[in-house]
Formats: sequence, structure tokens, C-alpha cells
Amino acid sequence: MDPESRSRSPESRSWKAYRTTLLLAYQSFGVVYGDLSISPIYVYKSTFSGKLRLHEEDAEILGVLSLVFWTLTLIALCKYIIFVLGADDNGEGGTFALYSLMCRNTKMGLLGTPQAAHEHLSAYKLETSSKETRTSLSVKNFFEKHRTSRIALLLFVLLGTSMVIGDGVLTPAMSVLSAVSGLRIKIPRLNENCTVFVSCIVLVGLFALQHYGTHRVSFLFAPILIAWLGCISGIGIYNIFKWNPDVVRALSPYYVYNFFKKTGKDGWSSLGGVVLCITGAEAMFADLGHFSKLSIRVAFAAVVYPCLVVAYMGEAAYLSKHREDLQSSFYKALPESVFWPVFIIATLATVVGSQAIISATFSIISQCRALGCFPRVKIIHSSSHIHGQIYIPEVNWLLMLLCLAVTVGFRDTNMIGNAYGLAVIIVMFVTTCLMFLIITTVWKQSIFLVLLFVITFGSFELLYFSACLTKVPHGGWFPLIFSLIILLVMSTWHYGTAMKQAFELQNKVCLDHLLSISPSLGLVRVPGVGLVYSNIMTGVPPMFAHFVTNFPAFHRILIFVCLKTLTVPKVPVDERFLIGRIGPPEYRLFRCIVRHGYKDGGRDSHEFENQLLLKVAEYLQQEVGDSLVNGEMSVVGQPSNPVVDAVVGSERTETSKKRVRFREAVREDVRQEVRELVEEREAGVSYMMGHTCVLAHESSSFIKKFAINVVYGFLRRNSRRPAVALGMPHTSLIEVGMVYQV
Repeated sequence: MDPESRSRSPESRSWKAYRTTLLLAYQSFGVVYGDLSISPIYVYKSTFSGKLRLHEEDAEILGVLSLVFWTLTLIALCKYIIFVLGADDNGEGGTFALYSLMCRNTKMGLLGTPQAAHEHLSAYKLETSSKETRTSLSVKNFFEKHRTSRIALLLFVLLGTSMVIGDGVLTPAMSVLSAVSGLRIKIPRLNENCTVFVSCIVLVGLFALQHYGTHRVSFLFAPILIAWLGCISGIGIYNIFKWNPDVVRALSPYYVYNFFKKTGKDGWSSLGGVVLCITGAEAMFADLGHFSKLSIRVAFAAVVYPCLVVAYMGEAAYLSKHREDLQSSFYKALPESVFWPVFIIATLATVVGSQAIISATFSIISQCRALGCFPRVKIIHSSSHIHGQIYIPEVNWLLMLLCLAVTVGFRDTNMIGNAYGLAVIIVMFVTTCLMFLIITTVWKQSIFLVLLFVITFGSFELLYFSACLTKVPHGGWFPLIFSLIILLVMSTWHYGTAMKQAFELQNKVCLDHLLSISPSLGLVRVPGVGLVYSNIMTGVPPMFAHFVTNFPAFHRILIFVCLKTLTVPKVPVDERFLIGRIGPPEYRLFRCIVRHGYKDGGRDSHEFENQLLLKVAEYLQQEVGDSLVNGEMSVVGQPSNPVVDAVVGSERTETSKKRVRFREAVREDVRQEVRELVEEREAGVSYMMGHTCVLAHESSSFIKKFAINVVYGFLRRNSRRPAVALGMPHTSLIEVGMVYQV
């Protein structure tokens, strides 16, 4: 290497890091900030859609503007950009990522894996830098002593996850319908059915684009959103100077106090519309796996936040002089000469805004599926460089159908906004509660900082939540019912999967017992390599014992494969496999524990075969080294005595000969095993997996029978089969039918 090039390498690496950050920040405009950036279209309209009315003075307008400014500042900027993004799970974000972080570092979760078995993983970062505080010990002891509290915590997390999926339905419907309704400003005779029809066409086009992947979509959408932010900020500055420069005073929190003093209960009720200014803030955290913390922070603080503040100020300045335009203030505030260009960009920007929550929905469903809380669906990794960029076809088309149903069913953006605001504030409150647990038990901060965080943001969100509850009869019921259905699906799937794994653990068979009865069974070893998949890490799965007793034959080389998904986003390939031998070497039986993260990419069966057999060969060579060390110690490690010391010269020669013979014998045995491994691989590799029917025991309660036999059975029949999800070739697959009575 050239010394000069080596001296430049730190600078080149630094420049590459800057360039990567700026590139990701650019892409984030097309994925993360769309939902947050299009909120000026409908915030003022939704806020003044109830009993709140404008009077001669500007107290209401300035009060709403001040509320919008401080909500954006406290929730979007302070809470998410500064604090919540710092609670990432090795680069992953979202409600479920917070929960998996707790599971890995504490015993408070139900999805955690034993730390002793995996703590040596480079991705398995444990928080050991700070000492336990009295608060962290109290919280941990409470959850560890009460299993019901851990179940309640999981259900609480699944509720927040369900609300995020609900946002994936409401966001596209709300944003697209709000933008398209601007047509009625220029064409007053336009029928409402026409705007709904145009909105449906735009929605179908949006979801049809998803299969191209986040990477391609972000490059396509980023210029649109940057143009949109430029438009609303430029028009905002124009309106401020033309209509009312004094709206700058609303940045003072005094106007929030004055607003509630003059409006009272009507002002509190209007908070259900104000909360829409932070729709999409959760996407900044949920989409973290697609980008990086620094890129999201740079894009928001430098571009998105100032543009939004100026846009809201400009619209408030226009409203202060045109109180009659409350229900169409955004489009009415546009100068006549730029109406149509801005309308086109606004329609395209709503498509971009919908992209943010759709990507977040894909991410969080992928996390839930990997950790056993969502039925098996097809996940396509659309980028080979950024593992978080995914596409889920089944979820995509289901979201599209639900979006069309909401658009056609509600038709009114005010009712959709009521549902939207309730879903958004519940997700944010769930995140705040989980952050309380993260700060206390993972970061181990003092009780003062914990209370400061919870009181500052939690009280603010509870105020909004109380206002949104009044909107339940007027559209707010939709996210509640939808999230309860999704919660039922996820909790039932998790419960059924846990019962199935518990049955396998209770009914596993000891290998010695199986081999002891093999002569009476007439057991035969057939050519090839057999990979037996199960969920247990020790013993023989009941499925395999059932197979052998009915068909007493299995392959000459047998590997029991156990797939474990850890509460880490990604496990390096060189740390993924744990290989061990079962029984004496002549049995040719092995066990392999394959560890994956919940965001790891798809598994190619051929590549997996190569990696697995290569790891087995490496294990055999390592086993030789251990045997050689132990063998040499047994030969030369005899206790010293005077007779041996007297004849040490002749003994040393004899010891060297024994050592050589032992080494050659061991190496020859290993060479033979490796040759057999290669020969049996060429003879064929077969996959064996259980095709189980899970039923509740006859003595079970009615609720358990309904959950297992009806709901869980329906989900299993309509989700992807495990063999398909793992990419196993059908020509090499053996499925063993068995009934599990749990």
C-alpha cells in the first residue's frame, strides 16, 4: 500500500461518512417526513371544524398557531429527535424495537432469550456501564415478581403496534382526500363523488408503486417533498409579510394561556385538530431502520421543522384577515398565479406522506413476525445494502383495500381526522410509557430525570388524548375497533405459538432412549444429509420420534436445526451458527442452533445448506484440535518421579512417537468424517419439518378452545407455511403430520 494513500484514508472515510449521511438525509425526505410535512393542508380546517369560532380579535388564531408551534417543538423536535431516537435498538426504531431492547436487557419481557447463551454476540449489547438505581431495581423487581404485569406490558406494546398499523390505513386516506378536495376551490360545481373517485385512483397508484422498494421510491419521492417544503415555506413568508407580520408574536407561550382563557371548553375540544400537526412524528422513529439517526436529525432540524413553522405562520396570517375561509384556508391562502402548480405538488406530496407510514407499517410488522407476534407473511428485502428496506405484498394490498373502504365510507376529512388524531396520540403515549421503562431500567437514570421526561411529554399527550376521546362517536371509533382486531390477531398468534413450543419441550424424547430401542425397530440409515427443523434446543423433537417409530429410517448424517430469533436486529454471519455433536462420533448426529435477528434478510436454501455444512466441517476440525490437546496432555502429562527423571531421554523419544501416532489417528478419523459429509451432501440433502395440527385439550376452558381451535387455527391455515417462509425446496421436503393437544 502507498503510504500517501494510507495517510488519506481517514479523510476519505470521513468524507464517505458525510456523503452517506447526506444521501440518507436526502432519501429520508421521500420516506420519513411526507406525513409530517403535508399536515398544513388540514390542521386549521380540522381545528375549527367543531364549536371553536373566530371573533374580532386574533386570540383564537394566535392561540392555535402557538399551540401548533409548541406541539411541534416539544413533541417532534425535543421528544423524538433528541430523546426517542437515542433509544434505538442497534439502529432499529419503533414501538416493538423499544420492547425488544427491554427484553434483551431485563427480565421484564416475554420475548427475551437467556442472556448467558448469547451475550458474547457482538450485536448483543448489554447495558453494564452504569450501576443499578433504586428506581430501576424497584421497576425490575415488580415485573419479575408478577407475570400478569409482563403480560399486560406485552399487550400494551401490541396495542401501540396495532395503532401504528391503523395509521397505515388512515394516513393515505386522510392526506390524499384532503389534497384532492382542493379541486372544489376552483371548480365549485364539482361533485363530492368525483373527488372521492380521484382520491381512490391516486391511492391505487400509490400502493401499486410499493413493490419497487423503499430505495427506488425514496429517490423518486424526495424531490417532490423538497419542492413541497419549498412551496409552503415560500408561500408562508409571502402571507406573513402581506397579511399580518404580527403573527410572529404567537411563538410566545403566553398565547396558549390566553387561548384557553378565552375559549374554555371549546378550545380544549379543538385540540383534536391541533394534534394533527404532529402526525408522522412517530414515523421518524419507526423508519429509523431504513436510514440513520444523524440523517433523520439533520433533515428535520435543518429543513423540515423551520419550513413547517413558517407555513403555519403564513396560513395564520391569512386567516387573521379572511375569517370566512376557515374550511379551505390552505388553498385560499395560495396566490392565484401559483394555485395549480401548488395543487399538483400537494397531491404528489400526499402520496409521499402516505409512503412514510406505509414503510413504518412494513417495518413494525416484520419485527412482530420475526419475534412470533404476527402470522407468517412474505417479506421481500428490496435493498441489498440497507437491511431495513422491505416490502410485504399481503400487507400492502390489504392496506390498499382498507384505505379505499375508509375513503369511500367516510368521505369527510373531518371524521377521518378525528380517527387519525386518536390513533396518533395513542401511539405517542405508548412510546412515552415505554421510554419511561427504557430510561429507568436500561439507561438507569435518576428518578428526577425520569419524572421530568414523563411529566413534560406525558401530561402534554394526555391533554390531547382527553380531547380526542370526545371524537369517538364522530369517527374516533374506527382506530379503536381496528386496533382491537389487530391486537386479537397478534396476541392469539403469540399465545398459540407459545403453547405449541411448550408442548414440544414437554414431549421431547431423549436420544439415548430412542437409540436404545432402535434395534427392536430395525432402524436403517439411508444415504444423504437430513436437516430436521424444530424449535427445541435440546433432546429430540416429538415430530422426529413420531416419524422414526412409524418409518424406522433416517439419513446417515443427521443435523437437528433449531432456528432462534434473538431480540437484536441483526446477527453477523460468522456468529450465526452454534454447532455441537450428539452422541458418539459413529452416530454422525449433530445439533445446530441458527441465530437470526428480527431484521435479518431472507434465507436462501442453497446458500443456507452451504453455510451449515461448512460450519459442521469447521466444527470437526476444531474438535480435532481439542482432541489433540487433550490427547497430548494424557500422554505427556504424567506425574513426575525420580525413575522417570533418570530415564527422561529414552522416554522423550517414546512419547514423541505416541504423540505422532495419536495425532495421525485423530486426523484420519476427521478426514474420514469430512469425506463422508461431502459424499452424503452429493447424495442429497433433505429437509424434515413437522406439519402439526394444534388443538386445545378437551379439558381446556371455552376461551382457550376458541382461541386455539378457532382463531389460531384460522390464522395458521391462512398464513404462509413454515417451509415456504424458510424457502425450503419442495422436492427435498419431508413433512411429518402430528396433532399437538396443548
